[in-house]
Formats: sequence, C-alpha cells, structure tokens
Amino acid sequence: MTPPSTGARASVEPVSTPESPRLDPAPGDWRRVSPRYIVVDLVGTLISGLLTTAALAVPWWFVREWWMLLPSAVSAVVMVVTLALVPRRVRAIGYRLRDDDLLFRRGILFQRFAAVPYGRMQLVDISRGPLARAVGLAELKLVTAAASSNLTIPGLPIEDAEALRDHLVAVAETRRAGL
Repeated sequence: MTPPSTGARASVEPVSTPESPRLDPAPGDWRRVSPRYIVVDLVGTLISGLLTTAALAVPWWFVREWWMLLPSAVSAVVMVVTLALVPRRVRAIGYRLRDDDLLFRRGILFQRFAAVPYGRMQLVDISRGPLARAVGLAELKLVTAAASSNLTIPGLPIEDAEALRDHLVAVAETRRAGL
C-alpha cells in the first residue's frame, strides 16, 4: 500500500561534487620539473636502497642465521616499492609563479603546498649534483628568514633554473619586506 499523495512534490537539489578530489589551492598552470629528473631520483633511490640493504645484511655474515636476513629483505621490498613510485612522485612536483609569491607542491599521499612570498626571499641558489649535471638538470634553493619556509625545487633544466633565479631575484628586490 502506498501513502496518499499530498499533491506537492518535493524538489531534490542535486549535490554538487568536485570534479577532482585533489587539493589544489591555486588552480591554474603549474610548471613541472623535467621528466629527466626521474632518472636522477631512480638512481639515487637505488643506490641508497642497495647500501641500506647491504648494511642490514652485515650481521648475517657473522651469525649465519637465516632470520638475520629479514631486515635486509624488508629493506629490499621497501626499495622496490619506492622505485615503483618514483615516476609518479616526480610528476607530482610543480611550482607556480603568482602575483605575490611562488607556490610549490610535491607529494602523492602526503601533499605539501608551500608559498614563499617574494619579499621574504633572502637567497636564491642553484646547485647541481654529479648525476643531475650529467643529465643537464639543477635544483633551485630558496632561503628565507624562517628556516621552515626554505624551499628546494629539484629537477629543473639548467636554463630554466637560471632564468627562474634571475626572475625571482629581480622580483624580490622590488618587494623587499622590512624586517
């Protein structure tokens, strides 16, 4: 048995859902790091993972008990999972130049968004490790008065890093904030 109709129809408003569940505090064009940075990150992760795995296997050489290899095996599994995530992690790195600050993002599961005001920048530095130098990349480091707001943008082509450094220094000079 159905309830009698009251004659008035209840209108149901559609619930709007966001198109993307990602957190994006500043929608717009993000500049990505070079895809060549994947190679740099893969090699660095592989070297550190192999060294850690080998160091954890050292006790086994003295005791020769199979269970002494468990920490080394766990380290190897963590290294393989980390290596599998490197390409996605590199694609998640980006920066955006806004009117008053530089916005930087990184991370897949634990996302980090950092905004560095131009007027607070004290030093803009370019550094290059041996592997990054071999593939033509550099990292740009921004130093501010607050230690927690220092920022490093890895994997930039050297030309882009130099152009970005020059732009940031020029903008920072015009917007110096009095301390």
